Amino acid sequence: MQFEVWAPQAGRVTLECDGVTRRLEQDPERPGWWCGRSEARDGSRYGFAVDDGPVLPDPRSRRQPDGPDGLSAVVDHDRYPWRTPWAGRPLPGGVLYELHVGTFTPGGTLDAATARLDHLVELGVTHVQLMPLCPFPGRHGWGYEGVSLWAVHEPYGGPEALKRFVDRAHELGLGVVLDVVHNHLGPSGNYLPAFGPYFTDTHHTPWGVAVNLDAPGSDEVRAYLVGSALAWLRDYRLDGLRLDAVHALVDTRACHFLEQLSAAVDALAADLGRPLFLIAESDLNDPRIITPRAEGGLGVHAQWNDDFHHALHTALTGESQGYYADFARDPLAALAKTLTRGYFHDGTWSSFRGRGHGRPLDRARTAAHRLTGYSQTHDQIGNRAQGDRLAALVSPGLAACAATLTLTAPFTPMLFMGEEWAAGTPWQFFTDHTDPELARAVRDGRRREFAAHGWREEDVPDPQDPATRERSCLDWSEPGREPHARVLDWYRRLIALRAGQPDLTDPDLADSRVAYDPAARWLAFRRGDIRVAVNLGPGPAAIPLGNRPARVLAAWEPVTGPGPDGLLHLPGESSVVLVQE
Repeated sequence: MQFEVWAPQAGRVTLECDGVTRRLEQDPERPGWWCGRSEARDGSRYGFAVDDGPVLPDPRSRRQPDGPDGLSAVVDHDRYPWRTPWAGRPLPGGVLYELHVGTFTPGGTLDAATARLDHLVELGVTHVQLMPLCPFPGRHGWGYEGVSLWAVHEPYGGPEALKRFVDRAHELGLGVVLDVVHNHLGPSGNYLPAFGPYFTDTHHTPWGVAVNLDAPGSDEVRAYLVGSALAWLRDYRLDGLRLDAVHALVDTRACHFLEQLSAAVDALAADLGRPLFLIAESDLNDPRIITPRAEGGLGVHAQWNDDFHHALHTALTGESQGYYADFARDPLAALAKTLTRGYFHDGTWSSFRGRGHGRPLDRARTAAHRLTGYSQTHDQIGNRAQGDRLAALVSPGLAACAATLTLTAPFTPMLFMGEEWAAGTPWQFFTDHTDPELARAVRDGRRREFAAHGWREEDVPDPQDPATRERSCLDWSEPGREPHARVLDWYRRLIALRAGQPDLTDPDLADSRVAYDPAARWLAFRRGDIRVAVNLGPGPAAIPLGNRPARVLAAWEPVTGPGPDGLLHLPGESSVVLVQE
Protein backbone atom coordinates (compact mmCIF):
# COMPACT_ATOMS: atom_id res chain seq x y z
CA MET A 1 0.00 0.00 0.00
CA GLN A 2 1.21 3.51 -0.82
CA PHE A 3 1.62 5.96 2.07
CA GLU A 4 2.34 9.66 1.69
CA VAL A 5 2.51 12.78 3.81
CA TRP A 6 3.23 16.48 3.26
CA ALA A 7 6.12 17.65 5.47
CA PRO A 8 7.92 20.41 3.52
CA GLN A 9 10.39 21.39 6.24
CA ALA A 10 11.42 17.87 7.23
CA GLY A 11 14.85 16.38 6.62
CA ARG A 12 13.70 12.85 7.33
CA VAL A 13 10.27 11.16 7.56
CA THR A 14 9.60 7.60 8.66
CA LEU A 15 6.47 5.47 8.56
CA GLU A 16 5.53 3.07 11.31
CA CYS A 17 2.89 0.57 10.18
CA ASP A 18 1.83 -2.46 12.23
CA GLY A 19 5.08 -2.23 14.18
CA VAL A 20 7.34 -2.04 11.12
CA THR A 21 9.33 1.14 10.52
CA ARG A 22 10.25 2.29 7.01
CA ARG A 23 11.98 5.42 5.78
CA LEU A 24 9.98 7.45 3.24
CA GLU A 25 11.49 9.09 0.17
CA GLN A 26 10.87 12.59 -1.15
CA ASP A 27 8.53 12.72 -4.12
CA PRO A 28 10.54 14.25 -6.99
CA GLU A 29 7.41 15.61 -8.67
CA ARG A 30 5.69 17.10 -5.60
CA PRO A 31 7.90 19.32 -3.43
CA GLY A 32 7.43 18.71 0.27
CA TRP A 33 5.77 15.31 -0.15
CA TRP A 34 7.22 12.05 1.22
CA CYS A 35 6.04 8.65 0.10
CA GLY A 36 6.70 4.93 0.33
CA ARG A 37 5.06 1.51 0.32
CA SER A 38 4.34 -0.91 3.15
CA GLU A 39 2.23 -3.98 3.71
CA ALA A 40 -1.12 -2.88 5.14
CA ARG A 41 -4.80 -3.79 5.20
CA ASP A 42 -8.04 -2.31 6.49
CA GLY A 43 -7.47 -1.58 10.17
CA SER A 44 -3.65 -1.47 10.03
CA ARG A 45 -2.30 1.03 12.59
CA TYR A 46 0.24 3.53 11.37
CA GLY A 47 1.78 6.96 11.90
CA PHE A 48 4.60 9.22 10.74
CA ALA A 49 7.69 10.51 12.53
CA VAL A 50 9.26 13.77 11.35
CA ASP A 51 13.02 14.18 11.90
CA ASP A 52 13.11 11.31 14.41
CA GLY A 53 10.38 12.86 16.53
CA PRO A 54 7.48 10.93 18.04
CA VAL A 55 5.20 8.86 15.82
CA LEU A 56 2.16 11.02 15.09
CA PRO A 57 -1.20 10.34 13.42
CA ASP A 58 -1.57 10.99 9.71
CA PRO A 59 -2.92 14.50 8.95
CA ARG A 60 -5.21 12.78 6.44
CA SER A 61 -6.13 9.95 8.79
CA ARG A 62 -9.40 8.25 7.88
CA ARG A 63 -9.76 6.74 11.34
CA GLN A 64 -8.46 7.33 14.87
CA PRO A 65 -9.47 4.20 16.82
CA ASP A 66 -7.78 5.40 20.03
CA GLY A 67 -8.66 9.07 19.75
CA PRO A 68 -6.74 12.06 18.39
CA ASP A 69 -3.52 11.15 20.22
CA GLY A 70 -3.34 7.56 18.99
CA LEU A 71 -2.10 6.00 15.78
CA SER A 72 -4.15 6.24 12.61
CA ALA A 73 -5.87 3.25 11.03
CA VAL A 74 -6.18 2.33 7.36
CA VAL A 75 -9.76 2.48 6.05
CA ASP A 76 -10.72 0.62 2.89
CA HIS A 77 -13.86 2.46 1.83
CA ASP A 78 -14.60 -0.12 -0.86
CA ARG A 79 -15.32 -2.76 1.79
CA TYR A 80 -18.67 -1.25 2.79
CA PRO A 81 -21.58 -2.86 0.86
CA TRP A 82 -23.81 0.13 0.09
CA ARG A 83 -27.44 -1.00 -0.11
CA THR A 84 -29.25 2.09 -1.37
CA PRO A 85 -28.85 3.52 -4.88
CA TRP A 86 -28.99 7.29 -4.45
CA ALA A 87 -29.56 9.97 -7.07
CA GLY A 88 -29.20 12.78 -4.54
CA ARG A 89 -31.54 15.30 -2.98
CA PRO A 90 -31.00 18.97 -3.90
CA LEU A 91 -31.42 21.85 -1.48
CA PRO A 92 -34.24 23.83 -3.21
CA GLY A 93 -37.55 22.86 -1.64
CA GLY A 94 -35.82 21.23 1.30
CA VAL A 95 -36.39 21.36 5.06
CA LEU A 96 -33.26 20.85 7.16
CA TYR A 97 -33.03 19.23 10.59
CA GLU A 98 -29.91 20.02 12.64
CA LEU A 99 -28.89 17.03 14.76
CA HIS A 100 -26.15 16.49 17.34
CA VAL A 101 -25.31 12.79 17.44
CA GLY A 102 -24.16 12.80 21.07
CA THR A 103 -27.45 14.16 22.47
CA PHE A 104 -30.07 13.16 19.89
CA THR A 105 -30.39 9.94 21.90
CA PRO A 106 -29.13 8.99 25.38
CA GLY A 107 -26.90 6.40 23.67
CA GLY A 108 -25.15 9.20 21.80
CA THR A 109 -24.00 7.15 18.79
CA LEU A 110 -24.63 7.16 15.07
CA ASP A 111 -26.32 3.77 15.26
CA ALA A 112 -28.66 5.03 18.01
CA ALA A 113 -29.48 8.05 15.84
CA THR A 114 -30.08 5.77 12.84
CA ALA A 115 -32.75 3.95 14.81
CA ARG A 116 -34.64 7.26 15.19
CA LEU A 117 -34.63 8.30 11.52
CA ASP A 118 -38.23 7.13 11.05
CA HIS A 119 -39.25 10.03 13.29
CA LEU A 120 -37.74 12.49 10.83
CA VAL A 121 -39.51 10.87 7.90
CA GLU A 122 -42.85 11.16 9.72
CA LEU A 123 -42.02 14.78 10.56
CA GLY A 124 -41.53 15.49 6.86
CA VAL A 125 -38.05 17.02 6.78
CA THR A 126 -35.90 16.33 3.73
CA HIS A 127 -32.31 16.58 5.01
CA VAL A 128 -30.54 15.68 8.25
CA GLN A 129 -27.74 18.14 9.06
CA LEU A 130 -25.25 16.46 11.38
CA MET A 131 -23.13 18.59 13.67
CA PRO A 132 -19.35 17.98 13.35
CA LEU A 133 -18.15 14.37 13.50
CA CYS A 134 -14.36 14.78 13.43
CA PRO A 135 -12.45 13.25 16.36
CA PHE A 136 -11.95 15.33 19.49
CA PRO A 137 -10.54 14.47 22.95
CA GLY A 138 -12.86 12.59 25.28
CA ARG A 139 -16.24 11.15 24.46
CA HIS A 140 -18.74 14.01 24.51
CA GLY A 141 -18.62 17.52 23.08
CA TRP A 142 -20.19 19.79 20.51
CA GLY A 143 -17.58 18.76 17.92
CA TYR A 144 -16.21 22.20 17.02
CA GLU A 145 -12.85 21.42 18.64
CA GLY A 146 -12.23 18.53 16.26
CA VAL A 147 -8.97 17.41 14.70
CA SER A 148 -8.24 14.79 12.01
CA LEU A 149 -10.51 16.43 9.45
CA TRP A 150 -10.94 13.24 7.40
CA ALA A 151 -12.00 10.92 10.24
CA VAL A 152 -15.17 10.13 12.26
CA HIS A 153 -15.22 10.44 16.07
CA GLU A 154 -14.72 6.90 17.33
CA PRO A 155 -17.17 7.07 20.29
CA TYR A 156 -19.89 7.89 17.76
CA GLY A 157 -19.11 4.61 15.96
CA GLY A 158 -16.36 5.52 13.52
CA PRO A 159 -16.50 5.34 9.69
CA GLU A 160 -18.71 2.26 9.37
CA ALA A 161 -21.39 3.73 11.63
CA LEU A 162 -21.56 6.91 9.53
CA LYS A 163 -21.99 4.82 6.39
CA ARG A 164 -24.81 2.85 8.03
CA PHE A 165 -26.46 6.13 9.03
CA VAL A 166 -26.22 7.60 5.53
CA ASP A 167 -27.33 4.36 3.89
CA ARG A 168 -30.44 4.16 6.07
CA ALA A 169 -31.21 7.87 5.64
CA HIS A 170 -31.02 7.51 1.87
CA GLU A 171 -33.18 4.40 2.01
CA LEU A 172 -35.81 6.57 3.74
CA GLY A 173 -35.40 9.37 1.20
CA LEU A 174 -33.49 11.72 3.51
CA GLY A 175 -30.46 13.67 2.34
CA VAL A 176 -27.52 14.03 4.73
CA VAL A 177 -25.52 17.19 5.34
CA LEU A 178 -22.40 17.40 7.54
CA ASP A 179 -21.15 20.42 9.47
CA VAL A 180 -17.41 20.86 8.83
CA VAL A 181 -14.97 23.24 10.52
CA HIS A 182 -12.22 24.73 8.35
CA ASN A 183 -11.57 27.94 10.29
CA HIS A 184 -9.69 26.36 13.22
CA LEU A 185 -8.81 23.04 14.82
CA GLY A 186 -9.06 22.02 18.44
CA PRO A 187 -6.18 22.89 20.76
CA SER A 188 -5.78 19.33 22.03
CA GLY A 189 -4.65 16.50 19.74
CA ASN A 190 -3.75 18.88 16.91
CA TYR A 191 -0.43 17.69 15.45
CA LEU A 192 -0.59 19.50 12.10
CA PRO A 193 2.10 22.09 13.01
CA ALA A 194 4.62 19.25 13.38
CA PHE A 195 4.20 18.48 9.67
CA GLY A 196 4.05 21.87 7.99
CA PRO A 197 2.73 25.45 7.93
CA TYR A 198 -0.94 24.60 8.33
CA PHE A 199 -1.39 27.75 10.43
CA THR A 200 -0.16 31.31 10.15
CA ASP A 201 0.28 34.12 12.67
CA THR A 202 -0.28 36.62 9.86
CA HIS A 203 -3.96 36.57 10.80
CA HIS A 204 -5.82 35.82 14.00
CA THR A 205 -9.27 34.40 14.73
CA PRO A 206 -11.33 34.12 17.94
CA TRP A 207 -9.65 30.72 18.39
CA GLY A 208 -6.04 31.91 17.95
CA VAL A 209 -3.78 31.81 14.90
CA ALA A 210 -5.53 31.37 11.59
CA VAL A 211 -5.53 28.44 9.21
CA ASN A 212 -2.99 29.23 6.49
CA LEU A 213 -5.03 30.11 3.42
CA ASP A 214 -2.79 32.79 1.92
CA ALA A 215 0.74 32.63 3.40
CA PRO A 216 3.66 30.52 2.06
CA GLY A 217 2.65 26.86 1.89
CA SER A 218 -1.05 27.72 1.62
CA ASP A 219 -1.49 25.88 -1.71
CA GLU A 220 -1.14 22.56 0.10
CA VAL A 221 -3.20 23.67 3.11
CA ARG A 222 -6.06 24.67 0.83
CA ALA A 223 -5.74 21.35 -1.01
CA TYR A 224 -5.88 19.59 2.36
CA LEU A 225 -9.17 21.28 3.28
CA VAL A 226 -10.71 20.82 -0.17
CA GLY A 227 -9.63 17.18 -0.19
CA SER A 228 -11.27 16.63 3.18
CA ALA A 229 -14.53 18.18 1.98
CA LEU A 230 -14.61 16.08 -1.18
CA ALA A 231 -13.80 12.93 0.80
CA TRP A 232 -16.89 13.39 2.99
CA LEU A 233 -19.10 13.86 -0.06
CA ARG A 234 -17.55 11.03 -2.07
CA ASP A 235 -16.60 8.34 0.46
CA TYR A 236 -19.68 8.72 2.67
CA ARG A 237 -22.14 9.67 -0.09
CA LEU A 238 -23.16 12.86 1.71
CA ASP A 239 -25.38 15.39 -0.04
CA GLY A 240 -23.95 18.62 1.28
CA LEU A 241 -21.71 20.35 3.80
CA ARG A 242 -22.39 23.15 6.24
CA LEU A 243 -19.28 25.35 6.53
CA ASP A 244 -18.72 26.72 10.02
CA ALA A 245 -18.06 30.47 10.49
CA VAL A 246 -16.66 31.26 7.05
CA HIS A 247 -16.13 34.88 8.12
CA ALA A 248 -13.14 33.53 10.09
CA LEU A 249 -11.54 32.11 6.92
CA VAL A 250 -9.07 34.96 6.44
CA ASP A 251 -7.87 34.85 2.83
CA THR A 252 -6.31 37.69 0.87
CA ARG A 253 -5.63 35.71 -2.31
CA ALA A 254 -7.31 36.66 -5.59
CA CYS A 255 -9.17 33.35 -5.68
CA HIS A 256 -10.83 33.02 -2.28
CA PHE A 257 -10.76 29.60 -0.64
CA LEU A 258 -14.58 29.41 -0.76
CA GLU A 259 -14.52 29.94 -4.52
CA GLN A 260 -11.95 27.17 -4.89
CA LEU A 261 -14.00 24.85 -2.69
CA SER A 262 -17.31 25.54 -4.43
CA ALA A 263 -15.71 24.91 -7.83
CA ALA A 264 -14.32 21.59 -6.60
CA VAL A 265 -17.68 20.52 -5.15
CA ASP A 266 -19.53 21.43 -8.35
CA ALA A 267 -16.98 19.42 -10.36
CA LEU A 268 -17.46 16.42 -8.07
CA ALA A 269 -21.25 16.71 -8.44
CA ALA A 270 -20.88 16.61 -12.22
CA ASP A 271 -18.56 13.61 -11.95
CA LEU A 272 -20.87 11.69 -9.59
CA GLY A 273 -24.03 12.67 -11.45
CA ARG A 274 -25.90 13.84 -8.35
CA PRO A 275 -26.49 17.26 -6.74
CA LEU A 276 -24.12 18.45 -4.00
CA PHE A 277 -24.26 21.73 -2.12
CA LEU A 278 -22.48 23.95 0.41
CA ILE A 279 -24.19 26.01 3.12
CA ALA A 280 -22.06 28.71 4.75
CA GLU A 281 -22.44 30.09 8.23
CA SER A 282 -21.49 33.72 7.64
CA ASP A 283 -21.59 36.82 9.81
CA LEU A 284 -20.76 39.11 6.89
CA ASN A 285 -24.15 39.68 5.22
CA ASP A 286 -22.21 39.67 1.97
CA PRO A 287 -24.26 38.47 -1.01
CA ARG A 288 -21.09 37.60 -2.91
CA ILE A 289 -20.77 34.42 -0.83
CA ILE A 290 -23.95 32.97 -2.35
CA THR A 291 -23.63 34.59 -5.77
CA PRO A 292 -22.64 32.10 -8.54
CA ARG A 293 -19.01 32.19 -9.62
CA ALA A 294 -20.05 33.02 -13.19
CA GLU A 295 -21.57 36.23 -11.83
CA GLY A 296 -18.50 37.23 -9.84
CA GLY A 297 -19.45 35.55 -6.58
CA LEU A 298 -17.86 32.77 -4.52
CA GLY A 299 -20.40 30.17 -5.60
CA VAL A 300 -21.50 28.83 -2.20
CA HIS A 301 -25.01 27.48 -2.65
CA ALA A 302 -26.68 28.86 0.49
CA GLN A 303 -25.98 30.54 3.83
CA TRP A 304 -27.41 30.71 7.34
CA ASN A 305 -29.43 33.90 7.86
CA ASP A 306 -29.03 34.99 11.47
CA ASP A 307 -30.87 38.24 10.77
CA PHE A 308 -34.16 36.35 10.38
CA HIS A 309 -33.51 34.54 13.65
CA HIS A 310 -32.62 37.72 15.54
CA ALA A 311 -35.68 39.60 14.30
CA LEU A 312 -37.97 36.68 15.14
CA HIS A 313 -36.37 36.10 18.56
CA THR A 314 -36.70 39.72 19.64
CA ALA A 315 -40.31 39.85 18.44
CA LEU A 316 -41.15 36.77 20.49
CA THR A 317 -39.11 37.34 23.65
CA GLY A 318 -38.45 41.07 23.91
CA GLU A 319 -34.76 40.39 24.54
CA SER A 320 -32.53 43.28 23.49
CA GLN A 321 -29.02 42.53 24.75
CA GLY A 322 -25.92 42.33 22.55
CA TYR A 323 -26.55 41.80 18.86
CA TYR A 324 -30.33 41.78 19.46
CA ALA A 325 -30.30 45.54 20.18
CA ASP A 326 -30.76 46.74 16.59
CA PHE A 327 -33.59 44.28 15.96
CA ALA A 328 -35.34 45.02 19.26
CA ARG A 329 -35.94 48.68 18.41
CA ASP A 330 -38.82 47.65 16.14
CA PRO A 331 -38.92 43.85 15.97
CA LEU A 332 -41.84 43.50 13.56
CA ALA A 333 -40.29 46.00 11.16
CA ALA A 334 -37.04 44.04 11.33
CA LEU A 335 -38.92 40.80 10.72
CA ALA A 336 -40.79 42.33 7.78
CA LYS A 337 -37.52 43.50 6.25
CA THR A 338 -35.87 40.07 6.49
CA LEU A 339 -38.96 38.37 5.01
CA THR A 340 -38.82 40.62 1.96
CA ARG A 341 -35.15 41.54 1.60
CA GLY A 342 -33.29 38.66 3.25
CA TYR A 343 -30.83 40.70 5.29
CA PHE A 344 -31.74 43.23 7.97
CA HIS A 345 -28.22 44.67 8.05
CA ASP A 346 -27.66 45.48 4.37
CA GLY A 347 -25.36 48.45 4.82
CA THR A 348 -27.21 49.78 7.86
CA TRP A 349 -25.69 50.88 11.16
CA SER A 350 -24.96 48.04 13.60
CA SER A 351 -24.74 49.29 17.18
CA PHE A 352 -23.32 45.92 18.28
CA ARG A 353 -20.40 46.35 15.87
CA GLY A 354 -20.18 50.11 16.08
CA ARG A 355 -20.20 50.46 12.28
CA GLY A 356 -22.21 49.92 9.15
CA HIS A 357 -22.68 46.27 8.26
CA GLY A 358 -23.63 44.19 5.22
CA ARG A 359 -24.82 45.06 1.75
CA PRO A 360 -28.16 44.54 -0.05
CA LEU A 361 -29.14 41.31 -1.73
CA ASP A 362 -30.08 41.55 -5.39
CA ARG A 363 -33.50 39.96 -5.10
CA ALA A 364 -33.80 39.61 -8.86
CA ARG A 365 -30.74 37.33 -8.94
CA THR A 366 -30.82 35.63 -5.53
CA ALA A 367 -33.21 32.71 -5.12
CA ALA A 368 -34.88 32.64 -1.72
CA HIS A 369 -33.74 29.10 -0.98
CA ARG A 370 -30.13 30.36 -0.79
CA LEU A 371 -30.93 31.75 2.67
CA THR A 372 -31.61 29.34 5.51
CA GLY A 373 -34.19 30.51 8.07
CA TYR A 374 -34.62 29.21 11.61
CA SER A 375 -36.00 30.12 15.01
CA GLN A 376 -33.44 27.99 16.88
CA THR A 377 -29.96 26.54 16.26
CA HIS A 378 -27.29 24.85 18.35
CA ASP A 379 -25.56 28.24 18.65
CA GLN A 380 -28.59 30.28 19.64
CA ILE A 381 -29.61 27.76 22.32
CA GLY A 382 -26.30 26.35 23.50
CA ASN A 383 -24.56 29.70 23.84
CA ARG A 384 -27.13 30.90 26.36
CA ALA A 385 -25.89 30.51 29.92
CA GLN A 386 -28.31 27.68 30.74
CA GLY A 387 -28.98 26.37 27.24
CA ASP A 388 -32.68 27.23 27.42
CA ARG A 389 -34.73 26.56 24.31
CA LEU A 390 -37.32 28.93 22.88
CA ALA A 391 -40.11 26.84 24.42
CA ALA A 392 -38.70 27.69 27.87
CA LEU A 393 -38.91 31.42 27.12
CA VAL A 394 -42.34 31.84 25.50
CA SER A 395 -45.83 30.36 25.59
CA PRO A 396 -46.77 27.35 23.44
CA GLY A 397 -48.78 29.69 21.22
CA LEU A 398 -45.79 31.94 20.56
CA ALA A 399 -43.58 28.92 19.95
CA ALA A 400 -46.17 27.78 17.39
CA CYS A 401 -46.01 31.26 15.79
CA ALA A 402 -42.24 30.82 15.47
CA ALA A 403 -42.78 27.51 13.71
CA THR A 404 -45.35 29.07 11.39
CA LEU A 405 -43.05 31.89 10.35
CA THR A 406 -40.03 29.63 9.93
CA LEU A 407 -41.84 27.02 7.84
CA THR A 408 -43.77 29.43 5.59
CA ALA A 409 -41.04 32.07 5.08
CA PRO A 410 -39.33 32.25 1.67
CA PHE A 411 -36.10 30.74 3.00
CA THR A 412 -34.97 27.12 3.30
CA PRO A 413 -36.26 26.23 6.79
CA MET A 414 -34.06 24.56 9.37
CA LEU A 415 -35.13 23.04 12.69
CA PHE A 416 -32.95 22.20 15.67
CA MET A 417 -33.53 18.71 17.04
CA GLY A 418 -36.36 18.56 19.55
CA GLU A 419 -37.92 21.90 18.68
CA GLU A 420 -40.59 20.05 16.70
CA TRP A 421 -42.15 18.90 19.98
CA ALA A 422 -41.06 21.88 22.15
CA ALA A 423 -38.55 19.71 23.97
CA GLY A 424 -38.39 20.39 27.69
CA THR A 425 -34.72 19.46 27.87
CA PRO A 426 -32.14 22.26 27.59
CA TRP A 427 -29.19 22.07 25.23
CA GLN A 428 -26.16 23.22 27.15
CA PHE A 429 -22.48 23.69 26.40
CA PHE A 430 -20.57 20.56 27.42
CA THR A 431 -17.04 19.26 26.99
CA ASP A 432 -14.99 16.21 27.92
CA HIS A 433 -11.45 17.55 27.71
CA THR A 434 -8.84 15.05 28.82
CA ASP A 435 -6.29 17.80 29.55
CA PRO A 436 -7.07 19.08 33.10
CA GLU A 437 -5.62 22.53 32.42
CA LEU A 438 -7.66 22.97 29.26
CA ALA A 439 -10.79 21.74 31.05
CA ARG A 440 -10.25 24.27 33.84
CA ALA A 441 -9.61 27.09 31.38
CA VAL A 442 -12.81 26.35 29.45
CA ARG A 443 -14.88 26.13 32.64
CA ASP A 444 -13.49 29.33 34.15
CA GLY A 445 -13.67 31.23 30.86
CA ARG A 446 -17.33 30.39 30.36
CA ARG A 447 -18.21 31.46 33.91
CA ARG A 448 -16.33 34.75 33.50
CA GLU A 449 -18.13 35.39 30.23
CA PHE A 450 -21.58 35.05 31.76
CA ALA A 451 -20.63 36.77 35.02
CA ALA A 452 -20.09 39.89 32.91
CA HIS A 453 -23.80 39.65 31.99
CA GLY A 454 -24.96 39.27 35.58
CA TRP A 455 -25.07 35.49 35.94
CA ARG A 456 -23.97 33.93 39.22
CA GLU A 457 -21.14 31.40 38.87
CA GLU A 458 -23.19 28.58 40.36
CA ASP A 459 -25.95 29.16 37.79
CA VAL A 460 -23.66 28.46 34.83
CA PRO A 461 -23.45 24.69 34.20
CA ASP A 462 -19.99 23.13 34.42
CA PRO A 463 -19.17 22.00 30.84
CA GLN A 464 -17.02 19.15 32.18
CA ASP A 465 -19.71 17.72 34.47
CA PRO A 466 -21.21 14.62 32.75
CA ALA A 467 -24.62 15.72 34.02
CA THR A 468 -24.47 18.76 31.72
CA ARG A 469 -24.42 16.52 28.66
CA GLU A 470 -27.01 14.17 30.17
CA ARG A 471 -29.43 17.07 30.75
CA SER A 472 -29.00 18.00 27.09
CA CYS A 473 -30.13 14.62 25.71
CA LEU A 474 -33.58 14.55 24.15
CA ASP A 475 -36.31 12.86 26.16
CA TRP A 476 -38.03 10.60 23.65
CA SER A 477 -41.03 10.04 25.91
CA GLU A 478 -42.09 13.68 25.42
CA PRO A 479 -43.50 13.46 21.84
CA GLY A 480 -46.15 11.02 23.01
CA ARG A 481 -47.67 13.28 25.65
CA GLU A 482 -49.09 16.78 25.90
CA PRO A 483 -48.30 19.56 25.39
CA HIS A 484 -45.52 18.19 23.18
CA ALA A 485 -47.77 16.02 20.99
CA ARG A 486 -49.81 19.06 19.92
CA VAL A 487 -46.68 20.97 18.94
CA LEU A 488 -45.34 17.99 17.00
CA ASP A 489 -48.61 17.72 15.09
CA TRP A 490 -48.39 21.44 14.25
CA TYR A 491 -44.88 21.05 12.82
CA ARG A 492 -45.95 18.06 10.77
CA ARG A 493 -48.91 19.98 9.34
CA LEU A 494 -46.80 23.01 8.46
CA ILE A 495 -44.10 20.92 6.76
CA ALA A 496 -46.74 19.04 4.81
CA LEU A 497 -48.25 22.35 3.70
CA ARG A 498 -44.85 23.56 2.56
CA ALA A 499 -44.42 20.41 0.49
CA GLY A 500 -47.92 20.60 -0.97
CA GLN A 501 -48.26 24.31 -1.76
CA PRO A 502 -45.91 25.44 -4.57
CA ASP A 503 -46.23 29.09 -3.49
CA LEU A 504 -44.40 28.24 -0.26
CA THR A 505 -41.29 27.13 -2.13
CA ASP A 506 -41.38 29.87 -4.75
CA PRO A 507 -37.76 31.07 -5.11
CA ASP A 508 -38.79 34.69 -5.83
CA LEU A 509 -37.82 36.64 -2.71
CA ALA A 510 -39.25 39.85 -4.16
CA ASP A 511 -42.74 38.33 -4.41
CA SER A 512 -43.34 38.41 -0.64
CA ARG A 513 -45.53 41.20 0.74
CA VAL A 514 -45.73 41.98 4.46
CA ALA A 515 -48.06 44.08 6.65
CA TYR A 516 -47.81 44.50 10.42
CA ASP A 517 -49.06 46.51 13.37
CA PRO A 518 -46.42 47.03 16.07
CA ALA A 519 -48.98 48.20 18.64
CA ALA A 520 -51.37 45.27 18.13
CA ARG A 521 -48.38 42.91 17.60
CA TRP A 522 -49.65 41.14 14.50
CA LEU A 523 -47.86 40.45 11.23
CA ALA A 524 -49.23 39.04 7.97
CA PHE A 525 -47.57 38.24 4.68
CA ARG A 526 -48.47 36.73 1.35
CA ARG A 527 -46.63 34.40 -0.97
CA GLY A 528 -48.63 33.94 -4.17
CA ASP A 529 -52.09 32.84 -3.08
CA ILE A 530 -50.93 31.85 0.40
CA ARG A 531 -51.64 34.18 3.32
CA VAL A 532 -49.89 33.75 6.68
CA ALA A 533 -50.86 35.67 9.81
CA VAL A 534 -49.42 35.60 13.31
CA ASN A 535 -50.74 37.38 16.38
CA LEU A 536 -47.98 37.79 18.97
CA GLY A 537 -50.17 39.83 21.30
CA PRO A 538 -52.09 38.38 24.25
CA GLY A 539 -55.53 39.44 22.96
CA PRO A 540 -57.43 38.90 19.71
CA ALA A 541 -56.50 40.93 16.65
CA ALA A 542 -58.45 42.02 13.59
CA ILE A 543 -56.10 41.66 10.61
CA PRO A 544 -57.07 43.08 7.20
CA LEU A 545 -56.47 40.47 4.50
CA GLY A 546 -58.60 41.94 1.68
CA ASN A 547 -61.96 41.00 0.24
CA ARG A 548 -60.85 37.95 -1.69
CA PRO A 549 -62.25 34.74 -0.12
CA ALA A 550 -59.65 32.72 1.77
CA ARG A 551 -59.80 29.19 3.13
CA VAL A 552 -57.97 28.08 6.28
CA LEU A 553 -55.31 25.45 5.61
CA ALA A 554 -53.93 25.22 9.15
CA ALA A 555 -54.56 27.12 12.37
CA TRP A 556 -53.03 26.83 15.84
CA GLU A 557 -56.34 27.86 17.44
CA PRO A 558 -59.79 27.47 15.80
CA VAL A 559 -60.37 30.32 13.38
CA THR A 560 -62.44 31.03 10.28
CA GLY A 561 -61.39 32.91 7.18
CA PRO A 562 -61.87 36.65 6.83
CA GLY A 563 -65.42 37.95 6.73
CA PRO A 564 -67.05 40.16 4.07
CA ASP A 565 -65.16 43.12 5.53
CA GLY A 566 -61.83 41.37 4.78
CA LEU A 567 -60.90 41.18 8.46
CA LEU A 568 -59.38 38.02 9.92
CA HIS A 569 -60.12 37.69 13.63
CA LEU A 570 -57.15 35.86 15.09
CA PRO A 571 -56.91 34.84 18.77
CA GLY A 572 -53.96 36.00 20.83
CA GLU A 573 -50.63 34.17 20.55
CA SER A 574 -51.69 32.10 17.58
CA SER A 575 -51.17 31.79 13.85
CA VAL A 576 -52.93 30.67 10.70
CA VAL A 577 -52.12 29.74 7.10
CA LEU A 578 -54.78 30.39 4.44
CA VAL A 579 -55.13 30.11 0.68
CA GLN A 580 -57.04 32.69 -1.32
CA GLU A 581 -59.43 31.30 -3.89
